[in-house]
Amino acid sequence: MKNIYLSVAARLAKKQRFALAVVLSAEGSAPQGAGAAAIFSSKGLSEGTVGGGALEAGIRKKAVAALGKGRPLVVNFVLKGETMAADSPICGGKVRVLIDPRPGKDKAAFNRLSRSLAANERGVLATSVRGLSRDRVVLRRDWIAAGSRSPYTREIVKALSGGEPRLVVFRTESRSGRVDEELLFLEPVLPPARLVIAGAGHIGRAVSHLGRLLDFEVTVIDDRREFANRKNLPDADHVVRADIGKAMRAFPFSRDTYVVIVTRGHARDADALRACVRSEAGTIGMVGSRTKVGLMRKEFIARGWATARQIDRVHSPIGLPIRSKTVQEIAVSIAAELVLARREIREGKRKGAGK
Repeated sequence: MKNIYLSVAARLAKKQRFALAVVLSAEGSAPQGAGAAAIFSSKGLSEGTVGGGALEAGIRKKAVAALGKGRPLVVNFVLKGETMAADSPICGGKVRVLIDPRPGKDKAAFNRLSRSLAANERGVLATSVRGLSRDRVVLRRDWIAAGSRSPYTREIVKALSGGEPRLVVFRTESRSGRVDEELLFLEPVLPPARLVIAGAGHIGRAVSHLGRLLDFEVTVIDDRREFANRKNLPDADHVVRADIGKAMRAFPFSRDTYVVIVTRGHARDADALRACVRSEAGTIGMVGSRTKVGLMRKEFIARGWATARQIDRVHSPIGLPIRSKTVQEIAVSIAAELVLARREIREGKRKGAGK
């Protein structure tokens, strides 16, 4: 799986020593947004990213130092280098980063998160940060499964519905006039979007590779032994060698499932499409000329295999219009459309998805 917190849980199980850095907030032209995270060992960056370049180098330095001291800290970075030759980033943004050299204190929360994702359940990782005004940061993490009760239910619902992290700041003033600040960082953690590719030929293989890079859970289905195998599909999470239509009908489609149909012929394309056109899949795309698509549309409606509304939500020819010609270019255009669809569906901005 792709979420960096699964790696955190795995490393803690192996009793590895590392620091976890998480971007709490980002303003202006920051290289990464809230929720970006990275793991640092005493030797430097191990996994993930919090921005790259000079910003990440600065965070790496503080993370390594924090490992030595064993104390968490919150650091503010102002990205305002004045010349192109300066070592400082010049994008003009502001970034607030939490650096935790002892994530093992919250091992139980990370383990619960891992179990929820394994069960295809979403939730929120809530990180409480106290002691900022006393320069003695105290952290606490809780995993809150979707639908669970919490004192912060309203904020959690907003985080899950928007699909983006939320930083809630609480300020209290003591009798002496000192202002104490407490942070509550809510990170929605979702199971990976599922990408189902019908067809393991050249395009299917290339899309599988890109899907893995883009953090989809990739399933490729084909009925040919020479194509449906690990050697041909090293990047797929699941390789299914079976009748394409039958295997597609057995797949548990959901709103966060993305279908790419790239089989070797019209009949198999039709079988794959029949299996999912009435499903709740978030988006369905298929290769083919407009003539082929038009004929298939008429056939599906005439035979009662789909309504006009159901067949009209099929994206075909699939892929953003980048004038692609080669297999690799076609795969890039398909991958770009998948990224756009996933973003719009998770933000609730795509009409007709999952219907």
